[in-house]
Amino acid sequence: MSRRAVVIGAGPAGMLAAAVLSRAGADEVVVLDRDELPDGPEHRKGLPQGRHAHLLMAGGMDAMEELLPGAGLRGRLLAAGAHEIPLSSGMLALTSEGWLRRWRREGPAMVTCSRALVDWVVRATVREQMPVEIRRAAVVGLTGSAGRVRGVRIAAPGGDTDLEADLVVDASGRGTRVTGWLGGLGLPDVRERVVDSGLVNASRVYRVPDGAERFPLTVVQADPYVSRPARSAMVMPIEGGRWLVSCGGSRGGEPPADPAGFLRYTLELPDPIVGRLISGAEPLSDVHLSRSTSNVRRYLERMPRWPEGFAVLGDALAAFNPAYGHGMSVAAFGARVLGRELGRSGGGIGAPGLGWRVVRGAARAADAAWAMAVGQDVLYPGVRGGRPTAADRVLTAYTRRMVKAATGSYAAASAMWDVSSLRTSPARMFRPSAMLAALAGSPLPPSVEPPLTPGEREVLRGLDRTGV
Repeated sequence: MSRRAVVIGAGPAGMLAAAVLSRAGADEVVVLDRDELPDGPEHRKGLPQGRHAHLLMAGGMDAMEELLPGAGLRGRLLAAGAHEIPLSSGMLALTSEGWLRRWRREGPAMVTCSRALVDWVVRATVREQMPVEIRRAAVVGLTGSAGRVRGVRIAAPGGDTDLEADLVVDASGRGTRVTGWLGGLGLPDVRERVVDSGLVNASRVYRVPDGAERFPLTVVQADPYVSRPARSAMVMPIEGGRWLVSCGGSRGGEPPADPAGFLRYTLELPDPIVGRLISGAEPLSDVHLSRSTSNVRRYLERMPRWPEGFAVLGDALAAFNPAYGHGMSVAAFGARVLGRELGRSGGGIGAPGLGWRVVRGAARAADAAWAMAVGQDVLYPGVRGGRPTAADRVLTAYTRRMVKAATGSYAAASAMWDVSSLRTSPARMFRPSAMLAALAGSPLPPSVEPPLTPGEREVLRGLDRTGV
């Protein structure tokens, strides 16, 4: 008897899940997506955050390569124009406590490129390796009962049609309708939490000026400790000899959509370096705005009942403020949980309790990123959905001390990189070596200017048209 798995969503979460299911022995794997998918690395309508900065952290890259063994995914991304940025040396970062120093020691690296490139390379790699079918279709519901999902209902011009499946995986992202779908099966008890700082993203693409090809990724981070709206900006190298410049502002500090206001916004940050860089660069796009940025957690793992034959992964389970760059990595962690549970079950995609175990494991894999995102967002004025607790304030004080130490302490900076890159859990910050570094503070005086090399300083001067 053939076994069919249906995956809803053709983003990284869905395609990685499809690869896992195909490798686990599903006879047929069908991926459904409501968008017409492009043939190359191009923006698609159903991904509102697609035009803004996306970071593929080291932990997420490791998980993706584990899920696609032998594919050389990292190499494929780099060959297509992505950049690998060492956190220790390839980044200029102004934190709430000052500039982080740059070190000539190894550390985790992140991959930077457009979200469209990540989607396309992952999708092409999976299709090349696995017999996965992708269909354009809008899923409008689940079929079956509260005890077992039997498939999905698809919208069609002549009337809805049903597609049967032994396992359905919802990887449809922020726009998921999983709460309503479960309610339609008689499972209405989905608890949700939304923490919304009101963040607005504004992004614009520029051509990298001649001579600036090796300029480091540059970020002015938001300061959550000053009782003012979050305001940040980043210059990130992407494929095609381009810079993706993204600004972010929470409620009351939103960036504007007009080009002059966009530049002015970057120059009014605590350091004007982003504005100075782009003032001499050629813009290649308009300014694009997005407001789809809240943290959303669906506590599906806490439901009293769960139907057989159904699992949920990625942003459909837990979506994060994209400012922290964790969404794609957590999606990969969820697909890895699916692979591990399939390997343990011995019964393939029809094993009893598989979907429930996957949901619980994927929820645990999202916990660290959720804590980091919400723990900072609740500090901004006007946030909706949360206030810092006494425990949050204690943790915030310790984190702030760690960040201040990291401005001149390699041990403190290393702990921060390991956690933010999602290679280790936040417990890394409480190891004796990290705690000692936080208590000792920075052994070096704070840097009042960006830690640029002489060559980089010359590039910045050559580009600056602001007179700042």
